[in-house]
Amino acid sequence: MTTRATDGGITAERVYEEIRAQILSGRRFGGEWLREEDLASELGVSRTPVREALRRLAADGLVRHERHRGVQVLSWSVGDLEEIFTIRGLLEPFGARLAATAQDLDLDALDALAVAMDRAAEPDRDPEALTELNNTFHTAIVVASGSERLRSLLSSIVQVPLVQSTFAHYTPTALARSLAQHHEIVEALRAGDADWAESAMRSHIRHGWVALRERVPETPGADGTAARP
Repeated sequence: MTTRATDGGITAERVYEEIRAQILSGRRFGGEWLREEDLASELGVSRTPVREALRRLAADGLVRHERHRGVQVLSWSVGDLEEIFTIRGLLEPFGARLAATAQDLDLDALDALAVAMDRAAEPDRDPEALTELNNTFHTAIVVASGSERLRSLLSSIVQVPLVQSTFAHYTPTALARSLAQHHEIVEALRAGDADWAESAMRSHIRHGWVALRERVPETPGADGTAARP
């Protein structure tokens, strides 16, 4: 966004989405200080929508306000990420179980997403495309579960590990396994087997955590202390 716009709701929303995307993609790293004037200049807006966006990001748990210093992008320790994956490993398999017997699950669309991820992985890996397709795949299953509460809970926690769980961290073996698991999940859903779908999703989430844990070095926690495995 480079064109200055009015400071109405649409502009504030766009500023929020842009800064949020920068954080989740890793462009804004943990510990980085965000200056209102710098962001306003970069995005071509006044400081008002930037200030509102930073308030929303703080509510999302992506930044924190420190008195007399400003706004800082939160860092997440290995322990933080493990806790989040553990919670996700409890919730998302339940969503797959519900989706297995849902009437409005588009299995052909899910299969197409799994195939698209295969293609995005070869010959040159495209981490951004893989991450976007993966997010669409998992979101579609949660939506098909029909549980708005489940969808809300997952959306509030999945955004944190997305900062680091990009497919760029995966080894070739881990990536191949992850892609194969997507196809297994589709098979389980197509069979309408709730137990299989739940088990396949649980294994997939656990594998994602193990693959990430092996590749991510210890990082400072949100309080600045060193993370412990």
